[in-house]
Amino acid sequence: MESAKYVSQKISKTRWRPVSYSSLQPPDIFATGSWDNEENKVSVWSIGNQGSSGLEDGFEGDPQLICEHKHDGDVLDLQFLDQERMVTVSSTGTVTIFHHHQNHQMMSAPHQWVRAHRYPCDNAPCTGVACSSPEIVTVGEDGRINVFRADQEGVVRVIENADSSTLHAVTYLRTTEVLTVNSIGQLKLWDLRQHSNSPSQILSLSRDRVPLYCVDRHPNQQHIVATGGQDGMLCIWDVRQGNMPFSLMEAHSAEMWEVHFHPTNPDHLFTCSEDGSLLHWETSSPSEMPSFLQAGGRNSSMTSRSAVAPAGGNQSIISAWLHGDSSKSRLETTHMLPSQTLSVNSLDVLGQCLVCGTDGEAIFVNRQVPV
Repeated sequence: MESAKYVSQKISKTRWRPVSYSSLQPPDIFATGSWDNEENKVSVWSIGNQGSSGLEDGFEGDPQLICEHKHDGDVLDLQFLDQERMVTVSSTGTVTIFHHHQNHQMMSAPHQWVRAHRYPCDNAPCTGVACSSPEIVTVGEDGRINVFRADQEGVVRVIENADSSTLHAVTYLRTTEVLTVNSIGQLKLWDLRQHSNSPSQILSLSRDRVPLYCVDRHPNQQHIVATGGQDGMLCIWDVRQGNMPFSLMEAHSAEMWEVHFHPTNPDHLFTCSEDGSLLHWETSSPSEMPSFLQAGGRNSSMTSRSAVAPAGGNQSIISAWLHGDSSKSRLETTHMLPSQTLSVNSLDVLGQCLVCGTDGEAIFVNRQVPV
């Protein structure tokens, strides 16, 4: 299991390139961003598809570097816009679109919004990005929400003082709604169709104002949301009901940096942490209906972390994540990495493939995740 690719840079973000459903191929290309290095980079890697390597636990041999590009500042988030373009956000406040030219295996940065996030006298780190092509939404330490379009030069929309505290992450809830998390334990819903600069809904942790660092929504049932933050707890929320989390679960002994539902089998969820661990959570409910029959998951022609599932769907199926009575549902957690001390900063999962990056300057790839 100790199969790591050491890359001589601290990895802040790892993301699979989206695959088209029609190809039926497992993902084979991923991108990484680095942080806290003398020169930071965005890199594109290939794991090839030579089938099983004979390693029983699924950890593969070395990913191969295809191309890389210098990045000003730390890469604080990274999302694919489509199969050829990705968006990074920087500690300098800049938002950049990178184009991976697959024919020439090179990268260019055709589009950049400098100082998209800023204080009156200085740059503000841009902390999170969500993509629903061609739309791009960013959040930052300045409490600002920006909306861009990949095909337009300027900013499409700015919510100037969206938050008085740092916004740490953003995700699409529906095509026109985004969800942000902040440094005082709040989730806020924003309807981008409205001209109002106020959130349409605010949910919060009732206890101490624990900073929330990450958020993901259930791919089929957009009202179910998972968050993690400074205390390492996993919180599951139902944004239709109440303004507090539905459940809180002990997860990590330090900050949780990312949480991701599996994009096509959302009874599985993954978290990673400053404590050096990556957890695979699996829930099952008494429902007879297998999760692949649940609504919404396969209506889109592409699958990726940032793909927006269509609104609606069959909401009558109760998600296993919302079973309050633990006797009715089972939750199992599995450690996915060899024990280590340095932070696991980022993970992504697509199909049976998982990739993560660490402060130990390592990338781990597992092609046989049991989902």
